[in-house]
Amino acid sequence: MTTAASESQTVGQRLGELCAEFRLPTLAAEFVPRVLEAGHADLLPLLTEIFELEAGDRRERRVDRLRRASHLPPGKTFATLDDARLTRPLSQKLRELARGDFAERAANVLAFGLPGVGKSHAVCALGHALVEAGQSVLFSPTFQLVQELLAAKRDLDLPRALRRLDLFDVVILDDIGYVQQSPDEIEVLFTFLAERYERRSVVITSNLVFSEWDRIFKNPMTTAAAIDRLVHHSVILEFTGPSFRSDKAKADKATGTDKPIKAKAK
Repeated sequence: MTTAASESQTVGQRLGELCAEFRLPTLAAEFVPRVLEAGHADLLPLLTEIFELEAGDRRERRVDRLRRASHLPPGKTFATLDDARLTRPLSQKLRELARGDFAERAANVLAFGLPGVGKSHAVCALGHALVEAGQSVLFSPTFQLVQELLAAKRDLDLPRALRRLDLFDVVILDDIGYVQQSPDEIEVLFTFLAERYERRSVVITSNLVFSEWDRIFKNPMTTAAAIDRLVHHSVILEFTGPSFRSDKAKADKATGTDKPIKAKAK
């Protein structure tokens, strides 16, 4: 096979892949062979370049849609995450998770640590990275999602609400320890976790270690069942160190930037 023929085959193969990506099966099967039969092999590189532009544009539009649907805080990305406050293994694990393999396996990510140590920022940064990679993510404070599910249950619409959540590859529940603890709220939260078990991923931040989760689910059996489902396929992240917010407050006090600004008299 000549070099020109080899190049045409490679370019033609890529063009066929792009057609398939655009869900144009007939075009994928017929376009390149017919161009070659018509003696226009020299057009394939140009056509491939145009199709690549279309593919890039589609990816950008998809990421924009995913980002809007995610409700992720826009500023909490890896670019703004202070890696110096994290241990090296934790920082490396977060970057590894950002590749998205855990979501493809329907595994969970559980982030534990005291308030203010960076759990929420880190999991939001993870969410943004997954969105950039084309995966669907939903971020929600746990109490907010629970209230939405509770309202759906009262309207006899809980199954449909759960199906909507099932459209997301990853759901990030922030601050599970702050859930209000009425029996109905516990029930819908457990139902949500059970529905996603081994099917979709959940990312959870918690100020409470597992031994304290009876404060969330109340009933020991329900607590054990919830933990069992979450831990079965999971990655556990432990955040340590002082509170970001406390350190910032101390720094502001030391520099005098915490003083209120007095309005000038007119």
